[in-house]
Amino acid sequence: MFTGIVTDIGEVRALERRGDLRARIGCSYDMSGVDIGASIACDGVCLTVVAKGPDWFDVDVSAETVSKTNLGTWSDGTRLNLERALKVGDELGGHIVSGHVDGVAEVVSLRDEGDSTRLTFRAPGDLARFIAPKGSICLNGTSLTVNEVEGDTFGINLIPHTKEVTTWGDVGAGDHVNLEVDTMARYVARLQDWGG
Repeated sequence: MFTGIVTDIGEVRALERRGDLRARIGCSYDMSGVDIGASIACDGVCLTVVAKGPDWFDVDVSAETVSKTNLGTWSDGTRLNLERALKVGDELGGHIVSGHVDGVAEVVSLRDEGDSTRLTFRAPGDLARFIAPKGSICLNGTSLTVNEVEGDTFGINLIPHTKEVTTWGDVGAGDHVNLEVDTMARYVARLQDWGG
């Protein structure tokens, strides 16, 4: 489990196509404290550390994960939002995030509003019903608050701090981002479907 509070910006150092995709990710984590088998959210996708060095770790990415996320667009130098898994007693600054990405949203537009940036996204149609105004959403591993929803589009605001400590300062219209809907919204919808 994660919180959607990004704790490092990593960088793809190497990609190797095997039966799965193997990625080497550079980071500033103290890797002596990260075990093989640990989970690290990479742009919101929960991935397992399979090898490590002093300032890097390797992950294997299945074809299923590549097909459901934006990981297929990774290349050498791609910057990634990283978050290590929660430990009991950690501060829960964002919202509960599983790292199981539901789909990919497209950045429709962005514009500055004062010091903040307003972004509008288009969600896949089957996920739009899980997105509510003032609800939580996880985009590229970042816990964000939804401002408004209209059909399959929704908006969020990024404050300057978020753009500085994540990869959100790099985003542009047409980019595709990993989207994980709020777990509570998913279960409420499931209960409504089941009861009706």
